Amino acid sequence: MEFSDVIQKRYSSRKYRPDPVGEEKVQQVLEAVRLAPTAANRQPFKFIVVHTAGREIELRKIYHADWFVQAPIIVCGCAVPSKAWVRRDGKNYADVDVAIAMDHLILAATELGLGTCWIAAFDPVAARKVLGLPNDVEPIVFTPLGYADDQPGAKGRKNLVEIVNYEHW
Repeated sequence: MEFSDVIQKRYSSRKYRPDPVGEEKVQQVLEAVRLAPTAANRQPFKFIVVHTAGREIELRKIYHADWFVQAPIIVCGCAVPSKAWVRRDGKNYADVDVAIAMDHLILAATELGLGTCWIAAFDPVAARKVLGLPNDVEPIVFTPLGYADDQPGAKGRKNLVEIVNYEHW
C-alpha cells in the first residue's frame, strides 16, 4: 500500500471484532514505534501493550466507552520527561515524541488492516493506577488495537489555506 493510501485509509474506529491480533502484527506496529523520529533520538517513552480479555471492567476506569475494550489489545504511549530532550526555553519534548511514535504505530496498524482510535480524553489517575505507572512517567495517549468492525465516516478537514501559511504568519 502506498503511503498516501495509508493516510487516507486511516480513521478512528469505535467498534472492534474480538478476533485476536497475531503477535507478528503486534511486533510490526511496535517496530514502527521504535523507528519513529524523536528529539535528539532520545526515545523518552515506554509503550504498554495491554490484553483486554478479563480486564474489561478495570480498563473501563481509564476510558468509559464500551468499544475501548472491544479490541483484544489496548496500547498506551507513556512519556518519561526526565529522559527527553529539552529546548533552550525549557520546552520538554517527551509528549511530542510520544505523539510521533503513536502516529507511526497507528499508520503501521492501518497498513496491516488493523483499526485504532487516538484517545486523549482518558482518566490519567486511573491510567496510572491500572497500569502501575511510576511517578516520573506520564500517560499521554491510548489506542485500541484490533480489527475494526465499522466503516469510516466522512473526514471533516480544513482546507490547506486555513492551516498553512508561507514565509510568515
